Amino acid sequence: MPSLPSSTVVIAIRRRIGSAAVWLAACLCAALGATTLTACQQLPAPGPRTQSVALTAEEASSTQLGQAIDKERADHPGLTGIDPLTAPLQAFASRVDLVRTAQRTIDVQYYIWRDDLTGTLLLEELRKAADRGVRVRLLLDDNGIPSSLDSTLAALDAHPNIEVRLFNPFVIRKPKFIGFITDFSRLNRRMHNKSLTADGVATILGGRNIGDEYFGATDGVVFADLDVLAIGPAATDVAHDFDRYWSSASAWPVQEILPAVSADQLAVLDRAALAVQTNPAASAFIASLEAKTDVRHLLDGTLEFEWAPARLVSDDPAKALGKAPQDSLILSQLKDILGEPQRELDLVSPYFVPAEAGTRYFTELARRGVTVRVLTNSLEATDVMPVHGGYARRRKALLESGVELWELRRAAGTSGAKEQAPGMFGSSGSSLHAKTFAVDAKRVFVGSLNFDPRSANLNTELGLVIESPKLASQIEHAFVAQIPQLAYETRLAPDGSIYWIRRDGDSTIRYDVEPNSRWSTRLAVWFFSILPIEWLL
Repeated sequence: MPSLPSSTVVIAIRRRIGSAAVWLAACLCAALGATTLTACQQLPAPGPRTQSVALTAEEASSTQLGQAIDKERADHPGLTGIDPLTAPLQAFASRVDLVRTAQRTIDVQYYIWRDDLTGTLLLEELRKAADRGVRVRLLLDDNGIPSSLDSTLAALDAHPNIEVRLFNPFVIRKPKFIGFITDFSRLNRRMHNKSLTADGVATILGGRNIGDEYFGATDGVVFADLDVLAIGPAATDVAHDFDRYWSSASAWPVQEILPAVSADQLAVLDRAALAVQTNPAASAFIASLEAKTDVRHLLDGTLEFEWAPARLVSDDPAKALGKAPQDSLILSQLKDILGEPQRELDLVSPYFVPAEAGTRYFTELARRGVTVRVLTNSLEATDVMPVHGGYARRRKALLESGVELWELRRAAGTSGAKEQAPGMFGSSGSSLHAKTFAVDAKRVFVGSLNFDPRSANLNTELGLVIESPKLASQIEHAFVAQIPQLAYETRLAPDGSIYWIRRDGDSTIRYDVEPNSRWSTRLAVWFFSILPIEWLL
């Protein structure tokens, strides 16, 4: 395998393809001359794969979930029922209830799965579902799971009703970062999709991974995020799309990657779940799981869906091998479905790196008279500094053309207000993670896609395009009424310098440097902005 420049190795291994510990370790390795590493670890020869597919329409209709939505589907032929999940506790509790309700199948696909309170609780729910006879298929991107989960995943796979596969797996399990150094070109491509589908008829998809920071179960960084619960044709499409990823060449059965363990190892998961359930610090979160969720309202017929045409957009899983046709990539699909904005484009992306082509696209829209508004993370709120550097280098050109840039502030004291978010992007989030946009107040995208080169060219992505003026107007309203109170407005001074405006009620505060940042942090952002690494961000 050819060696890589040390700067490429160091910069590429960042939070979105590894943890902060990985970043530090990579830096140390680079300093020690890790560019000469050539002892590549090879994946084993693939063995036979068990075949499994989503339920047929008749099989799905026979389940409790299928019967609960049959009348609604009959009353809205060809339309998808959409229920936005904005509150973090509600988003997690709805996932738990969807798992508890399933009778035949549960298909789970995620980029990150933490070994923490929420990750442990949801794995335990999947195990309980399998105990009652539900077929569980768990597909996880191997970069997003800690090595501490290896034995648990192997034990789950030993359950007769559970099969676990790892997408684009690492051969060296601990420390995983070595894989990036020895097999970078393969491991740099990841599965960023996020969905949980029950009985082939109801799915939750969007921006959230599985971890405490995505569901308000931590006093640290909490992500403001957005999922939707969907039923109808789009949910069926997600179920079949899962089959495509499940059977892809990049999805490896864990028994070919992880050491075998006994199914008795599941007792460790039981004990871990009991420990978090009896932890006083987690008592409020655990209690929230007993509240009536949107899934339970679905079952009793009291959930009000937004019924609209919806289309699934999803990358060909061959993208992870660099073999997907260009017209199969998600950005090509979105362009064909959405067309050109005529009036306005409201975009929310935590990692916004438009690069040269994207900057040209957005500036041309703005100069044509289209209102372009972007919400992304401020420097104080971002969790990936190199990405902010990639955004900062394009900021002036965007502002010069008339693009509106809003940067979410990092909220203070979030622990007591996690469920009191006033709108779609809630003040309780200390870091933005939602990925959505609205076109001409008519169409909305919700999914896993960030507007950056990594989502466009390297990672696989998944989402829904929803023809809903109601949902689109909610995003438009957020930019007008809510976001100005939650975010810094970025402006261009007559001399060409950039400054930031913070609104606090009727008063405003001006910042002539990135708000609430240290000179050393700004220096680091500048350094990242001049490096030739935009394609990795």
